[in-house]
Amino acid sequence: MMIPEKVKEILEKQQYRIVGKHSAVKICHWTKQSLVANRVCYKEKWYPPVQSHRCMQMTPFLGCNFHCLHCWRIHSGDRPGLVWKEFPVDLKEFDGPRYIIEQAIEKRKELLSGFKGNPNVDKKKFEEALKPTMMTASLTGEPTLYPNLSDLVEEARKMGMIMFIVTNGSMPELLENMDNLPFQLYVSVYGPDKETFMRLARPMLKDAWERLNRTLELLPSLDTRKVFRITAVKGWNMKNAKGYAEMIEKAEPNFVEIKSYEWVGESQKRLPMSAMPFMEDIRNFAKEIAEETSYYYADEFEPSGVVLLTKKKMKF
Repeated sequence: MMIPEKVKEILEKQQYRIVGKHSAVKICHWTKQSLVANRVCYKEKWYPPVQSHRCMQMTPFLGCNFHCLHCWRIHSGDRPGLVWKEFPVDLKEFDGPRYIIEQAIEKRKELLSGFKGNPNVDKKKFEEALKPTMMTASLTGEPTLYPNLSDLVEEARKMGMIMFIVTNGSMPELLENMDNLPFQLYVSVYGPDKETFMRLARPMLKDAWERLNRTLELLPSLDTRKVFRITAVKGWNMKNAKGYAEMIEKAEPNFVEIKSYEWVGESQKRLPMSAMPFMEDIRNFAKEIAEETSYYYADEFEPSGVVLLTKKKMKF
């Protein structure tokens, strides 16, 4: 058992559904918005062929090797008596990729069933939503701690889905050895220097900063669409645009996202509300970074507090 029953109960109340021993699925806010109000996520706007209502948000691994202050999920030690071993991973046997995907789809269908009778939901769109065309490993935890991630990407492809993976960059060796790369790979960056990064990310690896930088050095050689994402936390890591710029130029991503930290979930107990930037803060910081790099300020999406920088001038 990787996570305690009490933690599973908390996750279930938060509308997660546990899949097998170490995975989970949940309905994304923008999947709901797409069905009920025809509003879509910025990923649909910026990263074709994303369709918000057909995106399955999941994780192949619920544990993480970081305890980020800004993370919305519960960490071991956050609450009295709730302590469990998240890292290093001591599971002797992992669930297979096909099992994880099939179970995630079934549990997602259960979560979506309540939308069927909603008069605001288009019937055709609802039926489409039951058959995801993409799978995003961005729900919680660190997906690169699942050793069969390459096979998961391939299994998703066989089942007619593209895959997006969001990683903290702590496992460069796994990324380097993946035979099947995701359609899009996100690397989340939490600081422009080691001190800021370590304070905010609180990694369980002493060499996490060095590992992140190895991942960034590896990125140009990976034949897939790549996004360098800065999770911006006001008063913590919205500084040293030049430091971020050097990391971006090293990584050569297709896109850069500067995205606001959101004061939600367990992070409300770790950070003050003032740590959540306003859109104007994000705009200004994104412009600072753009000026220090060869990237252009391309677009913004205020509902998610995010700005997009692109390598080439683009219009959306």
